[in-house]
Amino acid sequence: MITCPSVRKDVIRDHYDVGTLFYRLFWGSHIHHGYWEADESPAVAQDQLTDRLADLAGVESKTALLDVGCGMGASSRRLASLRRCHATGVTISRVQRRWATTVARLRGLSRQTTFLCADAETISFPAASFDTVWSIECTEHLFNKPRFFQRAAGWLKPGGRLAICAWLAGDNLDESRRQQVYDVCEGFFCPSLGTRADYEQWISESGLVVEHSEDWTARVMQTWEICSRRIHRYSLHRLAGLVRPSQLIFLDRFDTILNAYRSGAMQYGCFIARKPLA
Repeated sequence: MITCPSVRKDVIRDHYDVGTLFYRLFWGSHIHHGYWEADESPAVAQDQLTDRLADLAGVESKTALLDVGCGMGASSRRLASLRRCHATGVTISRVQRRWATTVARLRGLSRQTTFLCADAETISFPAASFDTVWSIECTEHLFNKPRFFQRAAGWLKPGGRLAICAWLAGDNLDESRRQQVYDVCEGFFCPSLGTRADYEQWISESGLVVEHSEDWTARVMQTWEICSRRIHRYSLHRLAGLVRPSQLIFLDRFDTILNAYRSGAMQYGCFIARKPLA
């Protein structure tokens, strides 16, 4: 695991409060990578990532799903609408919570979705509350990842599944590639990035059985190629500097994460784990 001690939780919260409109205009309703199978648009690729994770996790009608780090609520709404599950979304950002709730109401999904503004590392739920605990690209922001998986395992019903997509540090990195990962952590406000083996260990130690551990790097890397082109095309550095100068480091690291994927310094992982029935 590679750590970045300078990251603070209040900075993470502020980033998403300030940056939500930027994310929506710049990338779309999802705040996560796209999953490409051919030459799909970014919007289709983002939906495909949600759908593929849902297929692996077995999300279906009447599934009680907890979406940790739900962002603007796009994945929760999609699953509620197409799979008829009930989704509870958690975001650290008040702006995102209001956004998610408003859009769900406008789309007639208020009864199937609930959105909470809370810290994923301190929020509590009764034991065995959910069939699926789901998190796409949120665990990167958690300060105590092993503890989160222990708590998530407690929230799952017996037979329930954990579904995770996460940015990962690569294996056996030299100093140059370790620096690439550190720069990504600093620019994207990640207190640490674990390896694939770290995640498998944390999940297993929480009492869950890992069913799938997949490397999706090649399928998602195009995300940052598109983002890098859009930054330069629309002069987004100038806009970010006007809104909040502290956001500039975020934009400056877009090429860094793309290069980290290309060099093997980083990977993109998908994990599905099941809680034993007994």
